[in-house]
Amino acid sequence: MGLLSNRIGRSSLKPGDHIYSWRAAYIYAHHGIYIGDNKVIHFTRRGQEVGTGTILDHILVSSIPNRSPVPCTNCTPPSEGHGVVSSCLDCFLAGGILYRFEYAVSPAVFLAKARGGTCTLAVSDPDDIVVQRANYLLMNGFGCYNVFKNNCEDFAIYCKTGLLVVDQSTMGQSGQAVSIIGGPLAAVMSTPLRLVTTNVYGMVATAVGVYCASRYAADIGMRTDVMKVSAEDLTTRLTTGLLQVVEPNLAALPPTVS
Repeated sequence: MGLLSNRIGRSSLKPGDHIYSWRAAYIYAHHGIYIGDNKVIHFTRRGQEVGTGTILDHILVSSIPNRSPVPCTNCTPPSEGHGVVSSCLDCFLAGGILYRFEYAVSPAVFLAKARGGTCTLAVSDPDDIVVQRANYLLMNGFGCYNVFKNNCEDFAIYCKTGLLVVDQSTMGQSGQAVSIIGGPLAAVMSTPLRLVTTNVYGMVATAVGVYCASRYAADIGMRTDVMKVSAEDLTTRLTTGLLQVVEPNLAALPPTVS
C-alpha cells in the first residue's frame, strides 16, 4: 500500500483484515471484516448498506451499487432484529476496488490521508481476536445502525480494537463521519478570519488546519472517552439498555416511504 492509497489485491487479503470499498462518486465507503474463505462480515441498516431513515436516503441510496434481485447463495441474509451480515467478497465489493484500512499509522501518515475513513492511530488486536469478535457479533448484533455514531466503519474498528466510545451523545469512531462534520466545521471556524485578513490563502490554510486538527483529535486512537469492551459485554449492555444507540433524529426532514 502506498502513502496515499490503501488499494490491495485479493491475494494480499488475510483473515482479520479491515477492508472497504468506495461506492459511486466516492460519496462513501462500505467497511467490513474479512474472515477468510472469501467471506466478509459487515454492518448494515437492516440489510441496506447505509441510510438515515429520511429523505437523505435518496442521495445515499443512489450511490449504492445495483444488485441482482436473485439472492447470492454464498451470502447470509441479515438475522431478525439486527443488521450484521456475512457476504461473499464479490457481493461486498459490488464491482468496486478493494482497499485495506490501516492501523497504528504515524501522525504524519494519518494527516497526509486527507479523506477520513482510511486509517487510524489506534493499534489493532491480533487477527484471531478480530475474527472471533466479528463472528460473535454476526450472531448477536451490534445495536441500532446510526450513520453518524454506529455505522459500518464503527463496527469494523470495534472488531479490530475492541474500543468503544463511552459517551453515545458524541461522535462515534467513524473517520468518514468525522470528515463529514469536520469539513463544514473547519469552514465555520475559519470564517472569523475575514475580520482580520482578506488573504484567501491564509483563510484556506486555517480551514485546512482546523479540519486536520478535528480529524486528529476525534480519531479513536487519540480519544479519552473510549474503553475496551468485550463483545460479550457489549451485547449485554445493548440487551439491558446500559448502552443505547438510536437512529439519528432528523425530524425536520420528511421520512422516506418504505
